[in-house]
This record gives sequence, structure tokens and C-alpha cells, in this order.
Amino acid sequence: MKKRVLIMGAAGRDFHNFNTVYRDNDDFEVVAFTATQIPNILGRKYPAALAGSLYPDGIPIFDEKELENLIAELKVDDVVFSYSDIPYDYVMHKSAIVNTAGANFVLLGCKETSLSSTKPLISVGATRTGCGKSQTSRRIVEVLMEKGLKVVAVRHPMPYGDLEAQKVQRYAVLEDLEKHDCTVEEMEEYEPHIVRGNVIYSGVDYEAILRAAENDPDGCDVIVWDGGNNDFPFYKSDLHITVTDPHRAGHGLQYYPGEITLRMSDAVIINKIDTARPEDVEKIRNILAETLPEATVIDAASPVRVDSAEIIRNKKVLVVEDGPTLTHGGMMIGAGMVAARKYGAAEMVDPRPYLVGQLKDTFDKYPGIGTLLPAMGYGDEQLKDLETTINNCECDAVIIGTPIDLNRIINIKKPSVRVYYDLQSIGTPRLEDVINKFVDEKVNINDVPDRPSLVARL
Repeated sequence: MKKRVLIMGAAGRDFHNFNTVYRDNDDFEVVAFTATQIPNILGRKYPAALAGSLYPDGIPIFDEKELENLIAELKVDDVVFSYSDIPYDYVMHKSAIVNTAGANFVLLGCKETSLSSTKPLISVGATRTGCGKSQTSRRIVEVLMEKGLKVVAVRHPMPYGDLEAQKVQRYAVLEDLEKHDCTVEEMEEYEPHIVRGNVIYSGVDYEAILRAAENDPDGCDVIVWDGGNNDFPFYKSDLHITVTDPHRAGHGLQYYPGEITLRMSDAVIINKIDTARPEDVEKIRNILAETLPEATVIDAASPVRVDSAEIIRNKKVLVVEDGPTLTHGGMMIGAGMVAARKYGAAEMVDPRPYLVGQLKDTFDKYPGIGTLLPAMGYGDEQLKDLETTINNCECDAVIIGTPIDLNRIINIKKPSVRVYYDLQSIGTPRLEDVINKFVDEKVNINDVPDRPSLVARL
């Protein structure tokens, strides 16, 4: 008898777990996915073109709220929990619901779900959403490219549209963002790579994505896995780096699967040292000394800068921050807020009286956001709500703390300033030292074609 499986997810790890463990596996029948966190995914199907020959009709996706009824109605044997940045008590609460309904509660690990690359591979993860993975990945790419290496990044999935069309997505120019109908969250991750001159892949089928990345038409010497949330990598790593955040000291041992991501690290970055309390930095050091005594520990900051500080100084400002960092990341401070304080804003305006549409729902679900405005943009409706809310707000200026310039995709009618932030190593060892060691040990210069200058540089 085949085991009947239901996969709990949020349009990312769930599809990868299916593809690597259950697709084409005659021992199991995946009868449904459930989804949470992501709008507009419910009531759809994981398409037959991606699900394989055992699923000619595809696999339905239901709301996670229906979980107990689905276990009974579909006679589910195993429920596979497959999303990330979740506190442990939440995970075990779901386990209790599943077990009470009569099914097994399953957590899949690295062995069955991690794919092997033919190229040297660096992976970047974090203990929570918003620790600073993105700027870490960007800095790694920059160091590798400075050595003359062709770097291809692969981003953790964010497939919120047509899943079949999003099987393999390649981003090399800004026009590709429009071509693939990207959400704000996707643009925030892809655009910084594009403008730095490297290619980035994403999508749904991560084995197909990996093979495409390895054989990228522009060349590929090294792959960088740019992780999402606090998930562990989809690929086997030659060097795994985890970013921690002392503003949430201790969370690395309290959230799933962030502790996995942390414990598998070769190197750990303690980020935001410039804005954190010394006692919180020390708390992370003590955790690392106990759990990862052999790991390289890198101190780092993510200093902010703006082009026009006068737009902020002594003004009433609306601070717009990266959406996921404020929502399931649980942060109450981001780059925009740091910039507001650094450059002398007179007042941070509360956006809540001006909210419209789906943004009201966001604040109802995540009341801890407070006086910041998350840049939610999973579709045209949310983008319009964001634009209207910003323009309704009674403020002198808008601080854009997201990784992209929102002025490019919405019409902000008030003076605005964009915040930039990059990773900066403090003291030694440096991130650059770790990457140099990786290149020496893992990159075979003889395999790098037609780049004699690379040998001279190394």
C-alpha cells in the first residue's frame, strides 16, 4: 500500500521536498499541498507538467486552515512540514494537531533533499529572516568576481505566479524582472544581483535550475546559493555560511529550521554589530562557542547610507521597510528606521491610520509591525494598496528601506530617499579571508576557460 502524503508549505520548500523525495516515487502518493503566508496560491494545483507521470491531473493546493479535515477526508498517513522561520512551539503545535488527527508528522532533512552540483558551491543561510543574507551573498559574489570568476547565484524559491512557467527562471538584465512578472519580494532579491553584473536563477524545479546554472550561457565557475528565510540549502555545499542577528540573540536555537542552518555552518557571521547591544553580541558568541566551536566566526556590520540626507533631517518621515523582515521575520527595526535615526528625522509617522486594502489585513495578521510600513507587493492589488497608503500618509518625506527603489514600480508623490546597505567585515577573520580560502581549496584554476588573468590575480 502506498503511503498517502500531505505536504504543508508556503510555495517554496514544499515543492522542492516533493520534487526530490516524492516525485516518481511509487512508495508514496502525495494527495495534497496546504499553503499559508502566501496570497493567491490557494485553490490552485501543482501542475502535472512539474508533478511527473504519477500525477497526470496535478496535485491540489488547499488552505492550511483545512488541515484536520483534509487528513480525515484524504486518508492521509504522513504530513510533511515544509516551510521555514517558524518558532519551535508553533511547529510542535502543528505536530500535535496532525498526530491527533491520526497522521505522522514528518520533517525531511538534508540527506534526502540536497542536490549535488558539478561546480564549487557556496551556500548562505540565516537564523531568521532579515539577518542580512542578501548583502552577504552580494559581497561573496563581489569577492569572487573580483578574482575573475564567473559567478551564478541561485535564489531560494518565491514562485507566486504560474508555477509551470516558473519552472526555471534566469535573470540577467532588469527587463527579465518584468518578463517574469516579479513581485516586490522577488525584485528585492534579484535586482541587486543583476545590477552587479552576475546572473541569478530561481523558480520551482531546483534540479533543472541547478543544471541550467552550471551550464549558463555566460559561463559558470562558482555557484552561490542565496538562501531564503532561515531554510537550509537545497544544494550540497563546499562552504556554508550562516548569518546571525544580535537584535534577535538566541533565536538561532528557537526557530525551525534556523538551528539546522546554524549547526551545519562552516562559518558564522555576527551581523549588525554596529547597532546591537554588546550583551546581545556576547550572547551569540557564547551560543557559537557551545554549539559550533570549530566554526569560523566573522564580526560584521551593515552600515546604511543615503544619497540625500537633507530629505530626512528634521522631517516627519514615513519609513517603508522590507516586507518579510517585518512580517514573519518579526523585526521592529530595519534599514529605513536606522537611517531615520542616523540622519536626524524629527518624527516617524505612523502609517496605520492611512492603510487601505490588503495592507489592513497584513497589520491585522502581524500587529507587532508597529509604526513601520512593510513593502508588500505580491500582486498588482497589493502594489496599488502600497502606493495609495504612502501617498495618503501625512508626512514630509518617505524613507525607502527596501533593497530596490520603489519609485521604479509605484508612483510615490512625496519626496523620497532610498537607503543602501552592504556587508562590512570588522576585524579578523574577514569574510574575504574565508572566500579566498574556499577559492584556493575548491576552485580548480585549470578548469576556468580562457581567463589567464585569473592565475595572475591569485
